[in-house]
Amino acid sequence: MSAADAFRARPDAGAADPSAGPGLLDVLGVAAVVLDDEGRIALWSPQAEELFGYSAKEVLGRFAGHLLVDEQHLELVVTLFDEVMNGSGAWSGMFPVRHRDGSTLYTEFRNMRLEDRQGRRYALGIASDQATLRRLERDLALSMRLVAQSPIGLAVMDTDLRYVLVNPALERLNGLPVAQHLGKRVHEALPQLDAMPIESAMREVLNSGTPQLNQFTTGRTPADPGHDHAWSVSVYRLDDPAGRPMGVAASVVDVTAQHKSATAVALARQRLALIADASVRIGTTLDLGVTARELGEIAVPELADLATVDILDSVLAADHPPELPKDEAVQIRALAIKAAYPTPATLAADPVGELARYDATRLVTQCVRTGRIILVAHVSDQDLGRIARDAEAAALLAEAGIHSYLAVPLIARGEVIGVLGLQRTRNPLPFDHDDVLLAGELAARAAVCIDNARWYQKQRHAALTLQRHLLPHQPTPTPGLEIAYRYQPAAAVGEVGGDWFDVIPLPDDKTALVVGDVMGSGINAAATMGQLRTAARTLAELDLDPAMVLTRLDHTTTGLGHTMATCVIAVYDPNHNRCRIASAGHLPPVRTRPGRPPELLDLPTGAPLGVGGVPFEAITVDLAIGDGLVLYTDGLVETRDQDIDVRLNTLTGLLSRPGPSLEETCDLLLSELRRPDDRDDVALLIARTRPLTGG
Repeated sequence: MSAADAFRARPDAGAADPSAGPGLLDVLGVAAVVLDDEGRIALWSPQAEELFGYSAKEVLGRFAGHLLVDEQHLELVVTLFDEVMNGSGAWSGMFPVRHRDGSTLYTEFRNMRLEDRQGRRYALGIASDQATLRRLERDLALSMRLVAQSPIGLAVMDTDLRYVLVNPALERLNGLPVAQHLGKRVHEALPQLDAMPIESAMREVLNSGTPQLNQFTTGRTPADPGHDHAWSVSVYRLDDPAGRPMGVAASVVDVTAQHKSATAVALARQRLALIADASVRIGTTLDLGVTARELGEIAVPELADLATVDILDSVLAADHPPELPKDEAVQIRALAIKAAYPTPATLAADPVGELARYDATRLVTQCVRTGRIILVAHVSDQDLGRIARDAEAAALLAEAGIHSYLAVPLIARGEVIGVLGLQRTRNPLPFDHDDVLLAGELAARAAVCIDNARWYQKQRHAALTLQRHLLPHQPTPTPGLEIAYRYQPAAAVGEVGGDWFDVIPLPDDKTALVVGDVMGSGINAAATMGQLRTAARTLAELDLDPAMVLTRLDHTTTGLGHTMATCVIAVYDPNHNRCRIASAGHLPPVRTRPGRPPELLDLPTGAPLGVGGVPFEAITVDLAIGDGLVLYTDGLVETRDQDIDVRLNTLTGLLSRPGPSLEETCDLLLSELRRPDDRDDVALLIARTRPLTGG
C-alpha cells in the first residue's frame, strides 16, 4: 500500500456531512506532510503549500530537511526524525521553518510514525502557524477565564437543551454543583422552577437563531428554597464555524433586589391611585348606605377580600357621639358588606341594617374605644372568637379561610363613629404595615363622608317630619268633590321640604284647592312652606277670589325675605259647576273630562310669590259632573334629560287611561313619572266633581 493509499480519506459512519463548511482545523490552517523513512517528502497537502509557499510539484521526492530547515538546525531535525521513526514516540513543539520566500516561519509541529501493511514506515507531520495557534489559545483561555470568573451565571446547552457547561456563578445561583447539572434539562435539574417557559424560549432561539434578551422569571432554587427570587435570563444560539447550531448559551442574573424595588414602586403607585380613586368615588351622594357601600367597593378587592362598614348605634341616635363606658359592650349597626367572591364570611358578618352587640373582649369594641387600628396579621383559632359576633360566625370565618384581619376606626371630627373591617382569605399575603397605612387613609377620607351623610340624614328626617306635620293629614270631606292626594319626598337627602297641598272648605259648599312649591329645600324650606300654607288657608277662608288670595300671599312672601314660591289656587263652586283658578308662576293644572282627552288649562302664568307688586288674574272654568282637576308640583314632571313639554304630554297621556279610581291614578302617576333618584319632592292633588246629593 502506498503512502497515498495510507492517507486517502475514508468516510466514517459517524462523520458530518462532507458538504459542510469550514471547521476549526480550517481556521487553524493545519498542514499535513508525510515523509518516507529516508526523510523524503512523500505527500504534501494544499494547506502545506499555503503555509510554506512550495507547491507539491516542487517538493515531492526532495529531502525535507534540506528544503525546509536552516543548516544550523539540520542536525537536530535529523535526530528528532530518527527518534520518531525508531518508535521513541511522537514529537511536538515549535520549530522555525524556512519559507519559500526566504523568511523564517515559526510553526507548531506534531510528528508521529505511521506504518502500512508491508511494514514500511512514514513520518506524519502536522503543522500550523504559531501566531494563529497562539491567538486561538489566548482567545480560548480568555473565554474560559471569563466563564469561570464571571459574576453572571452562564450555561451552555446542547441541541437537546441539556447542560454541557455551567460556570461557578450559576452553581451558586442554583445551589447545585456542576455534576448535578450536566446532562440534564432545566426542569430536571431544578424541579422547583416553572421551567416550561424557559425551555420553550431556548427551543425557539435554537430554531430561529434570534436571541431572547432579558427575559424575566421568578421562582425558587436549592440555593434559597424558602424565598422567591427573580432572574433576568438572556439566551443566544451557538453556531460552529460552518454555521451549524451547536446548542444555546444562557446568561442568568439575579435581579431579586431590583424586582422587589420595582414591585414596591408599583405597589406604591397602586396605593396612591386607590387613594385618589377613593376621593372621587366615596361620597358621591349624601345617602348613608350608599356612602358605606362606596367605601366597601374601594377596599375590595384591591386591599381585602371582604370589607364590612359598621356605625355606632349611639352615633345614629345622637347629634354628638356619647363617651363610651370602658367596660361595657357597644352596639353597632351594619351599613355595608362587600365581598370579592361568594364566601361564607359574608354570612358571618352582621346583616346590613341590623343591630349587633359586641362585648368588651371583641376586637371591634377595642377598636372603637381606643380609636386605633387593630391588626391581626395571622389569625389564630383564638382570634376568630374575638373577631366574630358568636361561635357560629367564628365557624363560618374558619370555613372561609380568613387568615389576616384589620379593624380600622372611622374617625370624623375627632370622634369615632364606626369601624371598617377588612379580611383576607384568598389573598395569601397577610396585612402589613403598608396595608395599615392605606386602610387608615381610606377610612379617614370615608369617615367624613359617612358623617356628612349621617348629618344630612338627620336633617332630612327632621325636615320630612316637619313637612308631614305641616301638611293636612286627612282633608275634611268636601261637598261635590272626590279628593285624592299624595306627598312624596325627594330621594336626595337634602332636597326635602318645599312642596305642599291643601283642601280648604269655604262657605256655600265651595272648596279651595291649593298646591304650592317653596324654592329651596331642607328645614328652612319646610318652615317657610308651613307659614305660606297657613297664610293661604287663612286668606282663602275669607272667601276671596283666588287672584286676591295670591296678591296678599305675595305680600306675605315678600315679608319673609329672600323667599320665592309658586302656587296655584282653584275654588270650586258645586252649586254652579264652575271653578275660579289663578296661578303664581306654577305649572298648569290638567282638566279631565269623560270621553274627551285631558287638557292643560291655559292660565295667565303670573309671577312667583315673593317677586312683589305683580298683579294676578283668575279665570273661570266650567266643570261638569265627573270632570276632574289635577294639581301638582314640578317634581312630578321636570327632569334634567327631557323637555318639559314631552313630560307634560306624558302626564296627559297617563291621565287619558280610563277606569282607575283617583287613588289608583295617584299611584299610577307617581310610579310612571317618578324615578328612584329624583332630587325633588312632589305634592299631587286630584279632585273629581260629583253631585251634591252624592256627598
